[in-house]
Amino acid sequence: MTDLTCFKAYDIRGKLGAELNEDIARRIGRAFAEGLGATRVVIGRDCRASSAALTAACVEGLVAGGVEVLDLGLCGTEEMYFAVTHFDADGGIEVTASHNPMDYNGMKLVRKGSAPLDTATGLAAIKALAEGPDLPPRLGGRVVAAEGARAAYVERVLSFVDVAALRPLTILVNAGNGTAGPTFDAISEELAVRGAPLTFVRLHHHPDGSFPNGIPNPLLPENQPVTAEAVLAAGADMGVAWDGDFDRCFLFDHDGRFIPGEYIVGLLAEVFLAKEPGATIVHDPRVIWNTQDVVARAGGIAVQTRTGHAFLKQALRDTGAVYGGEMSAHHYFRDFMCCDSGMIPWLLVAELMGRTGRSLSDLVSARMAAFPSSGEINFRLDDPGAAIARVEAALAPLGPERDEMDGLSLAFADWRLNLRRSNTEPLLRLNVEGRGDAASLTEQVVILGDLIARTCLEEQ
Repeated sequence: MTDLTCFKAYDIRGKLGAELNEDIARRIGRAFAEGLGATRVVIGRDCRASSAALTAACVEGLVAGGVEVLDLGLCGTEEMYFAVTHFDADGGIEVTASHNPMDYNGMKLVRKGSAPLDTATGLAAIKALAEGPDLPPRLGGRVVAAEGARAAYVERVLSFVDVAALRPLTILVNAGNGTAGPTFDAISEELAVRGAPLTFVRLHHHPDGSFPNGIPNPLLPENQPVTAEAVLAAGADMGVAWDGDFDRCFLFDHDGRFIPGEYIVGLLAEVFLAKEPGATIVHDPRVIWNTQDVVARAGGIAVQTRTGHAFLKQALRDTGAVYGGEMSAHHYFRDFMCCDSGMIPWLLVAELMGRTGRSLSDLVSARMAAFPSSGEINFRLDDPGAAIARVEAALAPLGPERDEMDGLSLAFADWRLNLRRSNTEPLLRLNVEGRGDAASLTEQVVILGDLIARTCLEEQ
């Protein structure tokens, strides 16, 4: 085949039709089996209209490779991660496009032990096999049900919290018509059995691949008011919203205020350092000052790594970190196969609210004031490198501290920026953070936006 452009840095994502279709999914399944030498593979899917057919085709390829396929059916990406280790499989595939537009789909892949796959750890080899000549069929392939997978997953998720420490709370949950609803129901049912005093108000709960209320991506500011307003209408103590495959978890306080992911990273770092003093916490390089300050005050070790789930997972494995978090609301847990979960974070926050008797707002407001941040600002550019070079040239004479771990980071005494290309979309992403002075931060965002806008104009 020609070059399969659906293969990205650490997953598969492409426009339906030319970039990703059933034939390509079948070839990927066969190549996955061959590339990993797999005899058992777990597969699951999200609720997108195209996911069932792509999954069936991928399963055909896996079976042709002699693989025993454990089919999870409709499930979240983290359920696939869990099942790979639970069933001692050689790898796992979740057919999902998460928060991408309707005409996209993709796959998230892991190898044995739920370890990440990227270009350095086997993804490039799978791509080459999928692009190459047809592979011969192997005997022994079959599809079996993944018996007890969800119940075991729920047990693992609830092992992170002390149900006895929970106090009465009303929690608004917005599944965005994505895949989260049925899995959340399984968790909430078990919480009720264990006597948890939690009341849930459900919004857009039923999975619907047509996404009648819009693509579930709560990180976008325009998507946040619906959850915020529902929190206020319900008189809820906290709001929770998920993306399509619910590996990201977004929180709102009782006033309906969206809490940016970097402050939840700091909050969860505190939770784990209270349990394991001196532990290591991993974070991404986009917005770092609040997390580093929290970890230092709590006596932990902060380790920075590249943005992206494959890099965070590997960093947890390499360092033995108890927890890792990204500002994009991915949260990773050593005791959850070093993988990300969208269900564990809200449970931990609910437990913390119960233990302290404090609201979510009270838990994060001081940190948000001390380390204000801009939120991620995206620019669509044909040549992101030109914009990065322009910003660097303008600021270099001021003598900033420079970091190129992931894109360009420049740090001054009172503010810091990170400018990087997206790993999954044709975007340039800007994040700016400061120390205490929100007005000054806003000024810097305007200046930087103007520099980048000039590049946009020059491309026209």
